[in-house]
Amino acid sequence: EPQKEYAEKVLGEKCRLSFAHQKMAILFPHKYDLNLSPFLKRNSGLTGNVFKYHPPFGFKKHNLTFSELIGLLPKVSLSEELERKPCKRCVILGSGGILRGLGLGPYLNTFDVVIRLNSAPIHGFTQDVGNKTTIRMSYPEGTPKSLHDYDPHMLFVAVMYKGVDFSWLKAMVKKEEVPFFDSLWFWKAVPRKLPIEPEQFRILNPEIIRETAIDLLQLPEPRWKLWRWDQNIPTLGVSAVVLATHLCDEVSLAGFGYNLGEPDTPLHYYENVRMEAMKAQTMHNVETERKFLAGLVEKGVVTDLSGGIHCKFCKSKS
Repeated sequence: EPQKEYAEKVLGEKCRLSFAHQKMAILFPHKYDLNLSPFLKRNSGLTGNVFKYHPPFGFKKHNLTFSELIGLLPKVSLSEELERKPCKRCVILGSGGILRGLGLGPYLNTFDVVIRLNSAPIHGFTQDVGNKTTIRMSYPEGTPKSLHDYDPHMLFVAVMYKGVDFSWLKAMVKKEEVPFFDSLWFWKAVPRKLPIEPEQFRILNPEIIRETAIDLLQLPEPRWKLWRWDQNIPTLGVSAVVLATHLCDEVSLAGFGYNLGEPDTPLHYYENVRMEAMKAQTMHNVETERKFLAGLVEKGVVTDLSGGIHCKFCKSKS
């Protein structure tokens, strides 16, 4: 089982301080910002860029809403226990069908920071995906509805894609109802309350998404009117990888990689939708992202535990 052996090898090596951070800065000079705050806090670290673009690249026209919201969030960093750790290893868990049957769960639980995306479930899949969650990163429509998918100590990192996302987050933090008019703007049903406390919420710095899209993936500058067709919104997965390089010393991925050449493979580990479904979406530039992540793995910036992006433990075909 090469994946397990590889995960064990990665976890067995000495954690290298600021490793991912520094490698990114070397790989993307003048593009990767070493000083970017992963999460937003009151009055500090807000560059002009934050209010230059509309969500998700910035908070243009949302200054007041943002100020009000950030005032409700008592904490802005990782937990004190994690902050005290001199060297942190992160793993970002994609939802790829490649995770099925690998049994990586116990290894994933060993990482200091486990980042899960949207409503990717834990219950019933712990053998493959573990059950530890340090960060659950999502937007309203992607947020888990099942209580099984919340860790009592996790952080919920909110990603703001549109104006009503602020309204939803404010309601979740204050444990109130989302105003009726705002609730009409979600493209699918959103949770009406979350089983976590105000100090567990964080707001992703939209500069992370802007940096991912424009500086690293080199997608076109956001065009507000056409964003749905421009393929310039990075997936949450690739944004989470960039976030992790700002947050952790060493970064690993698991469950990433869509092989569009194999339309019959399951797209996600938790359902039987086939890979061909990915071809139908137009919002994300999947191929550009795959090349970007493959570059990071090949150059050793991040490690790919399941081998779906670039496999370092696969036997080469002779």
